[in-house]
Amino acid sequence: MNIIIVIYELLKMFFIGIQKGIFINPNGKKLSSYLESLGPIFTKFGQLLSTRTDVLDYETAKELESLTDSCKPFNVSQLKKIIEKELNDKIENIFEYFDDEPLAAASLAQVHSARLKTGQDVVIKVLRPNIERKVKKNLRLLKSAAKIFSYVYKESYRLKPNEVVKDYESTILKELDLKLEASNTNLTRKNFLDSEELYIPEVYWDLTTSNVMVLEKIDGIPCTDIDQIESYGIDKKTLAENGVMIFLNQVFRDNFFHADMHPGNIFVSKENPEKPGYIAVDCAITGSLSNDERYTLARMLQAVLKQNYKSLANLFINSGWVNANTNNIELENTLRACCEPIFEKPLSEIEFGKLLLYLFQSTRQYGLSLQTSLVLLQKTLIHIEGMGRQIYPDLDFWGIAEPYLDNWLAEQVSPIKLKNYIIENKEDILIKASEIPSVVFEAIDEIRSFSKNKNASNQRIIELENQLSKQKYINRAIAVAIIVSITIIFIVS
Repeated sequence: MNIIIVIYELLKMFFIGIQKGIFINPNGKKLSSYLESLGPIFTKFGQLLSTRTDVLDYETAKELESLTDSCKPFNVSQLKKIIEKELNDKIENIFEYFDDEPLAAASLAQVHSARLKTGQDVVIKVLRPNIERKVKKNLRLLKSAAKIFSYVYKESYRLKPNEVVKDYESTILKELDLKLEASNTNLTRKNFLDSEELYIPEVYWDLTTSNVMVLEKIDGIPCTDIDQIESYGIDKKTLAENGVMIFLNQVFRDNFFHADMHPGNIFVSKENPEKPGYIAVDCAITGSLSNDERYTLARMLQAVLKQNYKSLANLFINSGWVNANTNNIELENTLRACCEPIFEKPLSEIEFGKLLLYLFQSTRQYGLSLQTSLVLLQKTLIHIEGMGRQIYPDLDFWGIAEPYLDNWLAEQVSPIKLKNYIIENKEDILIKASEIPSVVFEAIDEIRSFSKNKNASNQRIIELENQLSKQKYINRAIAVAIIVSITIIFIVS
């Protein structure tokens, strides 16, 4: 079994169906089987494909979710040599105890438990030998397959094969630098340092390199082990609701979210059953959004929650997520047809993540185009909500999300927010303001030179005069904005 067979099967799944005048979704089970047979790097590619519900149908993506990158461990003596080389010391000088039996062996790295000389229990994550070379070789194969697929299949633009492979390349290369994962872990830890909702283990920076990472060992309950959660007397309702709050805070408060929050990376803390929280590991894949994306996303979520389809349609068009020439009314009716049957159910039974997924699928006909970060966000939301409902089936995601988003959106236009923005960006504001006179003088000089030249274009002179006229209004607007801003700062200070 090789890459040629996978290409052939992909072509057969999509291309032959189009020739017959119908769109056949790929066979998820067959696809996952082929990818798994090609080895761990292709398995990981299949896992990433499972997040791309903007290009694959839900059933296929669900089948690909079943792929696991559990691999055969590599030799522990080889692993110890890597640690000694990276940390420039003998194992026995660093660790009081080192467990030769791995805790986990994945496609890119292997994890062992140990105890430091200072007494702390830790875990050591070590990249597999020569993994970078293997990954780059497989990436070249995937890129070739994507190009062939794009050339042969005339509607490949709908599936974006080159973009998907490029996305995978960016993701997997980041996972090959454990210092980057350590940095992500440390930032997430800082964001939730005083939180009871989420705990992130400490990074031992003096024992961390690009190939080796040492973390505090955690003691938690797997989030899918409901029996053990109940045996500790943990409040399941609060626990599930805290998961939603973690998601919302990571996206809207911190603008930095753990984008791989599947059950294998999430544990339940045993510390405080009445105020339960989670423990998260493996922060290799993270996401963040631009300020515009966050604001648009919050408004979209709010429109969905309030079933305001007209506003939702306008947001889809104005944000550039669909074709600019999309008819507002047609899109509004499509969104209503998608959502109304779902809203007939009690709110506690509606899975918000899946609703968003259906929304994205229903707008494909309008040329839906999403940023990678938003696809990661959608998948994270589905994981969080699914995990929460497994813990507490009556989880009311809507009741938690709606007031949170209302408050967050109100804060974005508050005087305090404006004050903070001005203070944080005062240098940029002053620089832009100082550039205005030079723009005006350059335009005046150009008009003068044109006036002296009898052959000068009258149209160009008119254009420059209009530009100056507009600039006057811009100058006035900036002056008013600066005065208002200063006034606000004094009022709220």
